[in-house]
Amino acid sequence: MSQLLISRSDTLAHLSITIRQNALLLLTALALGSLYMVSKGINRGKVNLTATTTVSKSASAIDTVNHGQFDLSALRVTKLLVHPIKSCRGTSVTEVAYTPLGLEYDRTWVIVKEDNHKMVTAREFAKTVLIHPVIHKDQGVLEVSFPADLGTESFKVPLTPDEETLQSWEVVEDINHFAKGVTGYVCESVSPASRTPSEILSAFLGLPILLIMQGPRLSICNPTARHPNLDASFVFHDGYPLLVLSQESVTSLEGKVREMVGQQGIEKKWEKEELQIERFRPNIILGGAGAPFVEDIIQEISIHPSSPTDAYGEKTLEVPPTIHLVSKSPRCLLPNVSPELGERDKAVPYKVLMKHRTGLLSAKMHKPCLGCNGVPTASGVVRLGDWVKVHKVGSV
Repeated sequence: MSQLLISRSDTLAHLSITIRQNALLLLTALALGSLYMVSKGINRGKVNLTATTTVSKSASAIDTVNHGQFDLSALRVTKLLVHPIKSCRGTSVTEVAYTPLGLEYDRTWVIVKEDNHKMVTAREFAKTVLIHPVIHKDQGVLEVSFPADLGTESFKVPLTPDEETLQSWEVVEDINHFAKGVTGYVCESVSPASRTPSEILSAFLGLPILLIMQGPRLSICNPTARHPNLDASFVFHDGYPLLVLSQESVTSLEGKVREMVGQQGIEKKWEKEELQIERFRPNIILGGAGAPFVEDIIQEISIHPSSPTDAYGEKTLEVPPTIHLVSKSPRCLLPNVSPELGERDKAVPYKVLMKHRTGLLSAKMHKPCLGCNGVPTASGVVRLGDWVKVHKVGSV
């Protein structure tokens, strides 16, 4: 009996050694394979995400794996969008200044309900996207207009009211916007009119509202996995001062919309209808990476003039500030609203995003993501065609 026990013990010991040896060989092979993939993935500014990005098991079809190679050396600014009033129509510009609070005049104003000072957005009132604010820096005004066939009069408010003007405006101390204690001023027209800006907007939206300009107390950005000690503020944005998105990402998503026509309530019109990037309300749109979702892996950039000269045509060696992409941007139902019609689609793009872009943000695994939130470290200027230098990439 003891001889039988010894035989079994020897067999188990031999089996344990064999398993350990095979495991060591497997780990060595995997390590060598990873090194080979990385060596092949980074070449002349190109990054192969199959070698550099780890994705959660719950991430779905369009994720950060198998996107081919990104040409990080070819990234350019292809579009710039400023949204002066939160949830209203954006304006495409060719050049704009930015500060740590985002693009100049972006989300500087917000519409709130008169009774509780809660923000009014296109999530709840799709018609807000038909309100068209336009910045006239030469006149020092923000002009707000409406579709001509609706018969609503336009109005103008000061871009940068002086202290005396601000003293005459009503102060709202408790704007319901991500944090308590956010302040603002109730805007008045630059010249006397039969109705105030708030009265005009109230009639258009069908409820009592106030048009508010930012006050001295702002919202504080939440820390992120990439930046646990983030120290930044924002005005009336959705949590962070900038939103960066690539055109290739929206084009890829449009292709998935086409594939899902007839499913989950996606109508036949989407076989041909364009998925406009304006639906996602980004600020800086990138192009040139050669594959979608490059913004998923970029963590730090700086934006450089395509022609390094200043306003007087002289060479400049000024180094642009770094912009941190602090987290992927979780999406809500607002992009379902057509920026042209002010009508909400019952499925596009949210249901497509839910199928293909969830599980990418550790803090909100159930939320679909598209684009990345950005925080500039200092002031600068960005122009169409500017070159985007990538300083840091990663998978967080």
